[in-house]
Amino acid sequence: QVQLVESGGGLVETGGSLTLSCVLSGRAMRGGFMNWFRQAPEKEREFVSGIAGTTGSPIYADSVKGRFTISRDNAKNTVYLQMNSLKPEDTAVYYCAYGSTWSRNQRTYDYWGQGTQVTVSS
Repeated sequence: QVQLVESGGGLVETGGSLTLSCVLSGRAMRGGFMNWFRQAPEKEREFVSGIAGTTGSPIYADSVKGRFTISRDNAKNTVYLQMNSLKPEDTAVYYCAYGSTWSRNQRTYDYWGQGTQVTVSS
């Protein structure tokens, strides 16, 4: 059974930092792609960042490029999202997703975590 469990969300002031973690069980992360999506109230879920399990190659949405860093630890089957210079518009529920192929389209992914809330106060 594949499970994804996120942690690390919270409340932070504008300009602050948070690090999210997502642990994958039931599959080896090396065999696929781990991604972060986010969903703000009354908005569609959007791609934030992804990383290939084999190469570690990262990809970012333009809105977070230069502020967020994705990394992975294959031994721990864990992906991280370091978020710096946070803005109120980063406020959302952040979800991790796992798939054997990669796409910015959330419909590509069958496996999702429960989400973790990130709130950035102005």
